[in-house]
Amino acid sequence: MFSSQNAGRAFKVTVAGLAILAAACIPAAGQRGGGAGVRQPSPQQIELRDELKQGLDAYKIGHKDEAILHFRKAEELDPGNLTAKVYLGTALAQKVAPGVDTPENLKIAQQAIDLFHEVLEKAPYDVKSMKQIAGIEFSIKKLDDAKAWQKKVLAVDPKDAEAAYVVGVIDGMEAHQNALAVLQRAGIKDDGEGNAKAPAKAMEAIKAQNGALVEEALQSLSQAVENRLNYADAMANLGLVYRRKADLDWGDEAARKDDVAKAMEWRAKAINARKAILEKQSAEPDSAKP
Repeated sequence: MFSSQNAGRAFKVTVAGLAILAAACIPAAGQRGGGAGVRQPSPQQIELRDELKQGLDAYKIGHKDEAILHFRKAEELDPGNLTAKVYLGTALAQKVAPGVDTPENLKIAQQAIDLFHEVLEKAPYDVKSMKQIAGIEFSIKKLDDAKAWQKKVLAVDPKDAEAAYVVGVIDGMEAHQNALAVLQRAGIKDDGEGNAKAPAKAMEAIKAQNGALVEEALQSLSQAVENRLNYADAMANLGLVYRRKADLDWGDEAARKDDVAKAMEWRAKAINARKAILEKQSAEPDSAKP
């Protein structure tokens, strides 16, 4: 059955994928194309480039605090340098402890968010920065903000399967929590199959709270599956959301049973997709594996 713990674990995989430094997409400070007439870098540019390199080297071996010091120095040397902002923001984001609302943790999170906002002021369609902000907002439990940023990603790139997946996961988590709260107040344990024996009053309350959430979750997760082959996590979450849709079809026995059947179908598809991925990985030569 749908569990916020399981969904959160699935999302952490997504967030981990977002936390890659932007070396591949934003050139380091002072780098220019070759050719005659290129000016030699100034001492400040040399120092900036050195700080970025030292920060990257420290980051790659897991010394995040040292990396932050170098990236912060680079950002101070050239406050308008996007590379330095992305590097520093990414390193700070890795310091944010998920689900911890201490002042220090929230301060680090906000510092990282502010840096990515500065990047977006100059590069408003930078999807990586949008995703970074979304990941940080999720980590500090600002789910609505995280979802809003993923929707901004989709506005730029409708085929971004990961962003659609995250929107669906957040909707599913909220729908699950809403349903459990209503059922608990009614003294009923969720059966994950539409709760056909629950009182009408409780189920009407669930319908009122979860109608839009379930609709958007199904749409977003379906979009994710359409845009990424064998997206097992999205398939699994589709199955979970169909169990919440069964709540909405309370009173319509045929529809409720169809929802449960679809939930089981998507669960089976997810299992098969994961199996296919593992088989493909096993068939790859060792040199092709990461």
